[in-house]
Amino acid sequence: MTKDLATLIAEIEEQERQLVFTRFSYDDAWQLGSLLVSLAKERSLTVAIDITRGDQQLFHAALPGSSANNDLWIQRKIRTVRMFSTSSFLVGLVEKLKGIPFEDRPWNDTTLFAAHGGSFPVTVVDTGVVGTVTVSGLPQAEDHALVVEAIRRFLNK
Repeated sequence: MTKDLATLIAEIEEQERQLVFTRFSYDDAWQLGSLLVSLAKERSLTVAIDITRGDQQLFHAALPGSSANNDLWIQRKIRTVRMFSTSSFLVGLVEKLKGIPFEDRPWNDTTLFAAHGGSFPVTVVDTGVVGTVTVSGLPQAEDHALVVEAIRRFLNK
């Protein structure tokens, strides 16, 4: 199991190296958010979607079947990305590999942070992490995969 976990961690680290923006504007956030909404609607997914730059929310959509609980998860995942400058999924997997779940770390307030898949850093070349793209409503690996798929499509357009 450790090898599988290590392999998954390496895959996510590679995603983060590859999925880097040359810039990230209001229009980019709108287009990426709209792409995520389209993908979710095509698949009848009950998710909430959020995109930030700095402290500003640039895009938010809640699809039928999602709830205010998804918004709380989004905020917790975003705080995790901001704290660690890496995807919320990666943070949780790395801690799991170390043998102590993120939730069990003595410094962690689980009402504020969640190391579950679904929030991915918006990284701009020569700048670093400037924001987040977050999905909540699916199992964590699926939340993460949807965000990665959308960012990859957006960057390859």
